[in-house]
Amino acid sequence: MSRYTGPSWKISRRLGYSISETGKELVKRNYAPGQHGQSRSKLKEYGIQQQEKQRVRFTYGVSEKQFRKIFNDASKMSGKTGENFLKLLECRLDNIVYRLGFARTRAQARQIVNHGHILVDGKKVDIPSYRLRPGQTISLKDAAKKFVIVTSSLESTVSRPEYVSFDENTLSGSLVRVPERDEFLKDIKEQLIVEFYNR
Repeated sequence: MSRYTGPSWKISRRLGYSISETGKELVKRNYAPGQHGQSRSKLKEYGIQQQEKQRVRFTYGVSEKQFRKIFNDASKMSGKTGENFLKLLECRLDNIVYRLGFARTRAQARQIVNHGHILVDGKKVDIPSYRLRPGQTISLKDAAKKFVIVTSSLESTVSRPEYVSFDENTLSGSLVRVPERDEFLKDIKEQLIVEFYNR
């Protein structure tokens, strides 16, 4: 299954979860799209697990194949598989570009990375799934600093999570440390995803 690129609002309503993390998609219609969205039937156990998986997959905008690969990587690490899995997703380059405020959405962040506008420790990295390590510096190429998509996003960024740092003078940031589980996607029950893949 390829990465979904359609309207995120419709997906958010179908999943009953704000994949933009703003909650805006669910303000007016907090039910699934379509004629029967308001009379959604109760999901069985498998359906609940699958829905939780889709919530996370669409939030980070990754394909099913990538998602499964990251889960397999997490399962080989020491500690809780579910927590490790979410932390690996959170440390992706496109996500940290988004968290730093270089883009309003993860889709925009992915595009900026894909087009070669991002530097990691001074070197161009155009792979959105690149896994950042604590201490690495993320910056923009000089031309990208003037992009409207970047300047408008930076102007509207009110706060950043504590596991990233940002220098407004150089327009660069870094992943200070691996985030704690309670610092992001607090409404997600990752154990359901572990159960889905371990069926």
